[in-house]
Amino acid sequence: MEEIYKTLPQHTYSWLQGRVTLYKYEGSWNAQNFPKKSILAQSYEAQPGDILLCSCPKTGTTWLKALSFAILTRQKFDHASSSPLLTTFPHDCVRFLENLHLPKIKENPSDLPLLGTHLPYSSLPKSIIASNCKIVYIYRNIKDVIVSYYHFFRQIVNLSEENAPFEEAFDDFCRGISIFGPYWDHILEYWKASQERPDRFLFLKYEDLKNDALSNVKRLAEFIRCPFSVEEEKAGVLENIIKMCSFDSLSNLELNKSGMYQADEAFVLERRLFFRKAKDGDWENYFTDAMNEKIDKLIDEKMSGTGLLLK
Repeated sequence: MEEIYKTLPQHTYSWLQGRVTLYKYEGSWNAQNFPKKSILAQSYEAQPGDILLCSCPKTGTTWLKALSFAILTRQKFDHASSSPLLTTFPHDCVRFLENLHLPKIKENPSDLPLLGTHLPYSSLPKSIIASNCKIVYIYRNIKDVIVSYYHFFRQIVNLSEENAPFEEAFDDFCRGISIFGPYWDHILEYWKASQERPDRFLFLKYEDLKNDALSNVKRLAEFIRCPFSVEEEKAGVLENIIKMCSFDSLSNLELNKSGMYQADEAFVLERRLFFRKAKDGDWENYFTDAMNEKIDKLIDEKMSGTGLLLK
């Protein structure tokens, strides 16, 4: 791996005062440990019943994991008192595919065929691409993604907004230099694969999920082969799951306000960093008119013909 790292293109974030360096591997930017994780993930043997929750960082990953986990475990746990989501960090309830090789990562508390991943489609294990497993992909308005990404990494290295220029972070993101990015390439790979096998893919837009949680969570449940019955809907099971998995509920749990998450063998993060605002339109507090025009033009160029709205 050390020899591989020496050959990869590198970029050090100046807006993080040189504290974070990304490496480009197989067309995607990431931290130095990523190529190793991507290679080790190739040994995963997919099963037909597997469900893969895919996303770029800062697009609703934690929320999608919590909702999917709650849907699949609703017969086993009382959501008001005994769901593991009340006592276990969502990323420990649904493990990342690229971290399965790590001995210190906690076991899935319910043994579900449910995994999350930030891997680009082209980097997925060949067994997954060849299988009939279900793939759920969540995406989000790129402007809010940029702001959320900026704050997440700024806080990781403990820099104030004054000492981490947003303009530089914006420029890097527009150049495609972001974790698992370029963002639009990540989405396009999954979208193109979905055109060949639409029965395998469900695309959820973060903003749609927020604006109409009921119908979109129902869509999610049906897609992952665990639909709500008429009786469950009458009993309010769907609403209870949405409430338990909401930003307000999860972010106010003590376990999510304190403590650390073992992201990989060398990377430990504060759990609170995964719960910032979860609000639409925060980009308006950061973007200039020129930035807004630039990103709109970029997305028009990249996403033309897909029907996916990133702005």
